[in-house]
Amino acid sequence: MQLTGLGLYTIPEAARLAGVQPVELRRWLRGYNSGKGEALRHHPPLWSSEISGADVDGLSFHDLLEIRFVKAFRELGISLQTIRIAAINAREILESTYPFTCKSFQTDGKTIFAEAMRESGELDLLDLRRRQYVFTKVVQPSLYAGIEFGADKRAARWYPMERSKAVVLDPNLAFGKPVVTDTALRTDILYDAWLAEDKDKQRVARLYEVPVKAIETAIRFEQRQAA
Repeated sequence: MQLTGLGLYTIPEAARLAGVQPVELRRWLRGYNSGKGEALRHHPPLWSSEISGADVDGLSFHDLLEIRFVKAFRELGISLQTIRIAAINAREILESTYPFTCKSFQTDGKTIFAEAMRESGELDLLDLRRRQYVFTKVVQPSLYAGIEFGADKRAARWYPMERSKAVVLDPNLAFGKPVVTDTALRTDILYDAWLAEDKDKQRVARLYEVPVKAIETAIRFEQRQAA
């Protein structure tokens, strides 16, 4: 399988970028078992990665962005069962392998989740006030902030720093790893170089022939990721 243009992240990398625990991420994308004995039940993955056919244990750029949405839905208290139903329905309705990050989900997401919650029985467990809150928040503008879409309405790149385009994740650049936008150099490489050079930003800037500002951007991003 050709991985160029798809992005490639290890489970720990994707978990760090999406702000989730690796164990949770594996449950979402690898499936899991619950119960014991005759009550043992297998829960399938929420979706199959577009690089699942490749001989690598990793995730794609679109997997990463979809994970961000699953995290937001879970923080609203939406069950994995409802999220799975919503994903299945949305893939069919929107004709998209990755429906949550499809541009059309911004307008159709609330309806899709309402139907999924009815189908799972979760809607009956919510009082009116809580239900209105969930549906108001289920497609938050902040989830789409920083995502640029291509002509096919699929996410093309992601600027992860709030109100800034200084760092970008683009599956066509460095396998989708975070890079300083103006230089296309990976933030982790510049950050590691800064540590190796006794935290001398000017020296690293000269080594890589980039502005000091690029080094400062990489440092700020990597330290935020580690926090």
